[in-house]
Amino acid sequence: MLRDREGTEMPCILNKTTVRLITFLGLLFCGLFVCYGLRHGLFTSQEDLRTFVEGFGVWGGAAFVLFQAVQVVVPILPGGLGCLAGVLLFGPWWGFAWNYTGICLGSLAAFLLARRYGRPVLNLLFRRETIEKYELWTERHFARWFAAAIFFPVAPDDFLCWLAGTTRMSLKQFSTIILLGKPASIALYSLGLATVFQWLAGLLPG
Repeated sequence: MLRDREGTEMPCILNKTTVRLITFLGLLFCGLFVCYGLRHGLFTSQEDLRTFVEGFGVWGGAAFVLFQAVQVVVPILPGGLGCLAGVLLFGPWWGFAWNYTGICLGSLAAFLLARRYGRPVLNLLFRRETIEKYELWTERHFARWFAAAIFFPVAPDDFLCWLAGTTRMSLKQFSTIILLGKPASIALYSLGLATVFQWLAGLLPG
């Protein structure tokens, strides 16, 4: 049980068992997809990979947006890998759009959950070392530090979204920073990692 800001115990779907289960299922799904992709040559031909995804129609994009949103709430993979997957699966423009939509939705969900349950939820999801390292940001000018971290990918964005929900930052201010700051970091991750991936894929035998 978690307590809200008034100290009242409230049921919450987020507990250690749920977090571990979501993480396990997410890693299992990613592992199975990688095995399938290697077996069918999806990672050596970007055209074959896109053809595979296009077979799912609109549901492919919707499923990816949901995955990215959940990925922010309960981190499964490093955020950069999710952005890379979006570009490889849907191309640079749609990949960016789905990445942006999913990450923004997940960021807002994390902020609202933290606003609801407060600091205890941070201890449930993140290492104490991470919390202690960045909670100093909350003491002074947190909004400035947060905006800089979101715009330049130099800090754990997902955790900071949770942390922001435990501060006095308003939902309007948080939303503005996320909506305006995320495009730059998503583009950097997406295009940069996609370039590296294509270079590495070119080294593999066809």
